[in-house]
Amino acid sequence: MDILGPPSYRPHTFCSPGDSSAMASHRPRPSSPFVVAAAVAAALLIAPVFLASALAQDQGDKAANARAEKPKEDLKPKIFTKEFSGTFNGQRLAYTVTAGETFLKNDKDENTASIFTVSYTKGGTVDPATRPVTFVFNGGPGSASLWLHMGVFGPKRIQVPSDATSAGAPPYILEDNTLSILDVTDLVFIDPVGTGYSRPLGDAKGQDFWGLREDARSIAEFIRVWITEQERWNSPKYIAGESYGTTRAAQLVAELQGGYTGVALNGVILISSILDFHTVDNAPGNDMPYIAFLPTYAAAAWYHGKVDPRPDSLPAFLDEARDFARNEYSVALLKGAALSDEDRETIVKKLAHYTGLSEAYVERAKLRVNEFRFMKELLRDDGLSVGRYDARYTGEDYDSAGESYDNDPSAYGVSGAFVATINDYLTRILDVDMGRRYKILDSEPIRNWKWTSENDRSPFVNVAPHLGQAMRENTDFRVFVGNGYYDLATPFFATETTFLNNGINPDRVTLAYYEAGHMMYTHHPSLQKLTDDVRSFIQSGP
Repeated sequence: MDILGPPSYRPHTFCSPGDSSAMASHRPRPSSPFVVAAAVAAALLIAPVFLASALAQDQGDKAANARAEKPKEDLKPKIFTKEFSGTFNGQRLAYTVTAGETFLKNDKDENTASIFTVSYTKGGTVDPATRPVTFVFNGGPGSASLWLHMGVFGPKRIQVPSDATSAGAPPYILEDNTLSILDVTDLVFIDPVGTGYSRPLGDAKGQDFWGLREDARSIAEFIRVWITEQERWNSPKYIAGESYGTTRAAQLVAELQGGYTGVALNGVILISSILDFHTVDNAPGNDMPYIAFLPTYAAAAWYHGKVDPRPDSLPAFLDEARDFARNEYSVALLKGAALSDEDRETIVKKLAHYTGLSEAYVERAKLRVNEFRFMKELLRDDGLSVGRYDARYTGEDYDSAGESYDNDPSAYGVSGAFVATINDYLTRILDVDMGRRYKILDSEPIRNWKWTSENDRSPFVNVAPHLGQAMRENTDFRVFVGNGYYDLATPFFATETTFLNNGINPDRVTLAYYEAGHMMYTHHPSLQKLTDDVRSFIQSGP
């Protein structure tokens, strides 16, 4: 759960649309001569006192700084280790859980960041050449890794309703995850700087790590440190990310591979992928998102019974929607004002059919319905909005007159369960005591994220070409992509379009689909299929 768009675009946030705040500015007023004179006199009277106070403050600051420097010298990573055993995919195995910090250092051997991770490694003697390791993270940017950790891949899993209803309030059920892929790979769940317990150290600031390239470089450095300390340079290596985590994964491939100090990867696992942001951001004049979202609109309309007549097969219906989107609809948007009245009427009727919206609404929207309007409009007459992360979810807003929902029902329906469970798991079961709050989805990285550098000529982020280059330079490099049919944050048709371009070899890409949304693992049949698919992907490697 965690895709945020660049701030130059309409934001794609996991937060409520009303969560943003503005800062007020105040213009100084001119002072009268009498006020100025009085101020000068007062300043002359208090100057000696102020000077003495300033000197005392300076001495106090020096003493405080001296005191602050000593703990830095003694600062050591906190690490907590426990032994467990479990059955995964029918295989019983012992494993070690290591939860703790890894310090990153600069060229002067000074600490710059603490990266908190939870790793699961198979017990006993392990041959690095045959035991894979998978590095896992979520996205945001600004999100900790709890969603993939506690939702699908870890040895413990939070149980939430499969039918898109709310998980409610505690107590929640944390169960053994027999579907975990720990039977085929070791797992390292990474919280980037500013998320979880991870933070900058020394003179470093959060902004040093909050950016497309800055973030990937820090994670790449962590991976190099980890495989060195754990003696795993010769292990098959995979990267798994969800949502913005897929953006990070592609950028990370570029940071790790190539050159004489590169780390060769066996593949990446992308859950709810977003690599090319021009496919989803409705900047003025960019019609691509309307095309990319259409098949997902069709899936949501089909699920909620708004397609008449309703086809029996969802995949077959979506094939129709894809064909309409890439042919008639895309041509109509390209023609713009040159579209004839007759052709426009045909497009309006078909759009209404595939989206479940009225022809009048489609006409008023000028054939262009963004996802937030769709989420509010589809079930407006029923007094409901549909979820962004998962259109199966529905929620009741304060009223039915708005442009968008009050909050995303597919987010608040499960977030409480995940937040409570990760904190309970870390502190009660793993006995982790870091002395600070575990940050789930922090707003500070989001606000300060650097999406592009001054050398980038395109206003849209597109990291997909990195995967194409990795394939050309590494004959074993493969990609797995998991897509939710009902995902209105990272639509599957946008992903398909991305992978058909950008120099990517489609023969080395596995596309899988699930009848759920962004977090398809909250749907129990999709969870089973996803873990089977990822396990098969890893096992089919060298």
